[in-house]
Amino acid sequence: MQNITINTPGSHLMKTYQRAPIKLAKGKGNFVWDIDGKKYLDFTSGIATCNLGHVPDLVKNALMNQLDQIWHCSNLYQIDPQEKLAQLLSDVSCFDEVFFCNSGAEANEAAIKLARIYAKNIAHKQSTEIVTFTQSFHGRTLATLSATGQKKIQKGFEPLMPGFNYLPFNEDSSLKQLKEINPCAVLIEIVQGEGGVIPAKKEWIQELAVICKEQNILLMVDEIQTGMGRTGTLFAYEQYGIEPDIMTLAKGLGSGFPIGAMLAKRNIALAFTPGTHGSTFGGNPLAVVAGTATLEAFQTMNILEKCERQIQELWLGLKGLMEKYPMIEEVRGRGFLIGVVINSDAAKAIEIARKEKLLLLSAGPNVIRILPPLTITNEEINLFLSSFTKVLIEMEGDAQ
Repeated sequence: MQNITINTPGSHLMKTYQRAPIKLAKGKGNFVWDIDGKKYLDFTSGIATCNLGHVPDLVKNALMNQLDQIWHCSNLYQIDPQEKLAQLLSDVSCFDEVFFCNSGAEANEAAIKLARIYAKNIAHKQSTEIVTFTQSFHGRTLATLSATGQKKIQKGFEPLMPGFNYLPFNEDSSLKQLKEINPCAVLIEIVQGEGGVIPAKKEWIQELAVICKEQNILLMVDEIQTGMGRTGTLFAYEQYGIEPDIMTLAKGLGSGFPIGAMLAKRNIALAFTPGTHGSTFGGNPLAVVAGTATLEAFQTMNILEKCERQIQELWLGLKGLMEKYPMIEEVRGRGFLIGVVINSDAAKAIEIARKEKLLLLSAGPNVIRILPPLTITNEEINLFLSSFTKVLIEMEGDAQ
């Protein structure tokens, strides 16, 4: 990738990221500004995290109020803000109980642990194996990268944690294999984000859910990226007519403030007893206040209803660009989780977009990932389409 540095020269940060050559200093609404005052339209949402835009007022005010009260007290004590957010999450989902943590990887770790202890102590299943799918992404801890179905994520960290079986995503052959394997659980993204923005086929995932129910296999959905309205409904599973047993959340739950959550049906959550799992910072007052304010903003501001039109406008605009520019091979995804497949280098397109004051992401070598805030306006969509058109024109010119 051109114009990408690992770190600022002389930096003491570990070299774990390829960083774009801009330093962001401020964010508000659907824009960010760098240290030089340049303004960028943010169609990354902090990787599907700032779903309400940057520094939403309702969340900011709730956090400022909490800053004057208590920041941390540990889970040795009752925490009323935890109870409130857990109640809200249960009210808007098919789940009964919640475990709070700090990130998506931790939420998936909790789900993996819950599935195993449930299988042993309650379901009395012989197998503690968990099925995941090729091209999936579930995190970068040792357990979650072992659950991830991508060799590039796992490379160099072998031996991986045992107990995971990877089946092809969206393939009927996987359903037959699932019956034969009869694992304790399935962990799946309803739309694979990092793996290329690939939605699950509705009929396929419904059949998978039937098999799980028939064979007492826990169905766990990883909604770290798809949750909190990203796909057009509060949770992506709602669009598929299924009821998972376990769901994991993070990213958009705190509007940029670090929080993760693992939700489960009550009969499954019973497998967690005092001492089986925990987190020092998980569910601290600041984090759960941010989560509560975010969820309340969805309700009071009618976010999902208001963005329906914008979702349609953006998809129509991208489809129009696909008809005009042969470089675009496919536009796929759901809601505001969109993958634009091009016959060229996605990294180069992202670099050109930055020159047009537009921030984008990739989801593989030839997939541009588009993640606007759910608060995006028609005017901002038009600005995006104009800037993205310039990117395509320059890309096609360079290819000739």
